[in-house]
Amino acid sequence: MLMKDHDAAEIRDYVRERYGAIAEQADDPVTSPGCGCQPAQRPATANGDSSGGSCCGSGSPATYNETLGYSAADAASLPAGADLGLGCGNPVALASIKPGETVLDLGSGAGFDCLLAARQLGGTGRVIGVDMTPPMIAKARRNAAQAGAANVEFRLGEIEHLPVADASVDLVISNCVVNLSPEKAQVFREAFRVLKPGGRLAIADIVATRPVPAALRQQLEAIGACVAGAALVADVEAMLKAAGFTRVRIEARDATRKTIAQWTDDPKVADFVVSAYVTAAKP
Repeated sequence: MLMKDHDAAEIRDYVRERYGAIAEQADDPVTSPGCGCQPAQRPATANGDSSGGSCCGSGSPATYNETLGYSAADAASLPAGADLGLGCGNPVALASIKPGETVLDLGSGAGFDCLLAARQLGGTGRVIGVDMTPPMIAKARRNAAQAGAANVEFRLGEIEHLPVADASVDLVISNCVVNLSPEKAQVFREAFRVLKPGGRLAIADIVATRPVPAALRQQLEAIGACVAGAALVADVEAMLKAAGFTRVRIEARDATRKTIAQWTDDPKVADFVVSAYVTAAKP
């Protein structure tokens, strides 16, 4: 039996619904597992998916954050609801944020990386988070208010069509989100558009080190679990350069495969994908 290829709108709707459910579950003390990506008690979506990929693995959220590159102080310094354990690295540590900069987070979720960026700015500059999921935006705004982060704002929008002005941003960050987009080249073009000349991109994402099997790519659940939508390293590099970026660097982090193996019911997914740090600059 032939499996169905999903169009961009269907993938985007699925991802929006999936992560909206995660945000709402995290607000519920009865059903929240304490780490947004764990599947144990996640409510099923309209598509019938209640699995959803255990991004946090079998360890505690603190242990998972350490594998991503966050310190214990990072999580402890922010509202508990800001960290849903949905990342695959620490782009803030990668970014070398400077005082006074404007930082844009693509797919900002509950605001964890935005608030860490704001802390590094020390009350200067500004941070903008963009997310297409209304419950995440609402949650992030509550977390920013609780943290007293006056220089942080969250905007509802798609990362393929950013609600951000041309050449207005010094730094674009993102954490395990671009792989979810069915239009990655457009995401990179948008990131290039909003960056100022001399601006930079610093993201953590899932990339493919070998072709992901077609059968896996057709599974919405695996796309939503940050696995099946991953682009090959060479393709990510080509898309960034085609968008206009220079100094492109992609650092695959093989040590993350053990964690990724827990994201779906099939641990063999880690044979194809890995977390990577991706950096680039706008001339």
